[in-house]
Amino acid sequence: MAITPKIELHVHLEGSVRPARLLAIARRNGVTPPAQTVEALAELYRFRDFRHFLDVWTLSTAAFLHADDFREIVVDYAEEAAGHGAVYLEAIFSPAEPASRGVPWEEVFAGYCDGAQEARERHGVEVRLTPDIPRQFPLEAAERTARMAVMHRDRGVVGLGLGGPEREFPPEPFARAFAIARDGGLGAVPHAGEVAGAASILGALDALGAVRLRHGIRAAEDPELMRELADRGVVLDVCPTSNVRTGAVASIDAHPLARLVAAGVRCTLNTDDPAMFGTDLGREHAIARAAGLPGRAFYDAGLAGALCDDATRSRLRALGVAVDWDAAEAAEA
Repeated sequence: MAITPKIELHVHLEGSVRPARLLAIARRNGVTPPAQTVEALAELYRFRDFRHFLDVWTLSTAAFLHADDFREIVVDYAEEAAGHGAVYLEAIFSPAEPASRGVPWEEVFAGYCDGAQEARERHGVEVRLTPDIPRQFPLEAAERTARMAVMHRDRGVVGLGLGGPEREFPPEPFARAFAIARDGGLGAVPHAGEVAGAASILGALDALGAVRLRHGIRAAEDPELMRELADRGVVLDVCPTSNVRTGAVASIDAHPLARLVAAGVRCTLNTDDPAMFGTDLGREHAIARAAGLPGRAFYDAGLAGALCDDATRSRLRALGVAVDWDAAEAAEA
């Protein structure tokens, strides 16, 4: 069956680990998981709200302690995503979290960077990495994340992100960390506009120098802001299922993706935390197709928003041009 190529720019590697693999890693590391069976984990992933999701995310990811764990996580997700047509991923990990549990920073970065290289060799997927700063951590951890990210530019790190409780922690205090990353040649790709509104989006753009926004969906509440994003060519990494599962959006039918696209805002399609949200890259594209939104537009937006080198961008562009999109999308439907 023909399948459309896909670019995914927003997937948290820790949240991509399927329950069976999470339990296996926990057993291997002698860590007690937050639930003892695949079924119990699935029940735990019925999130009440965004705060509940963050609490469960922290409990679940405590199982990851060693470089081999991090490497395995990248390779596993690359294999899964390739099965849905992924050719390029910008994957997120939060190094300050395992570091806070005593895992050396270098071990965290080495594991994920090794995984990105192995993913390309084994599954043909180009993986770039964008370490995330947890907003609720001390600012020292944010700046350490930025410095470590710059140190690993030659191993596939291309950007710096900002995640966590957006409403309680606005972007402005993280300006210094993002300046460190920018001076080191990395792009700024913070979460903004998921549960907080226009002020969060504008703060990410102005204070952090964001070149792309993760989520950004609350821009749909402000026509003037949507026009500004469209005029500036800012790409949004949109995660429909995630937004419903965390309560940021009431339902798929109520999701603002179609309104954003109609306003000329470039949007990519992403899974966010696919194992925790019970989704995959194919499902996110099926949701868009059901809304009458063509996959080629999301691929082109991904190409525009990707932080990759020129040679990789040229290969991705040529791949997109070579596809018979109408036929491939019809086969996927």
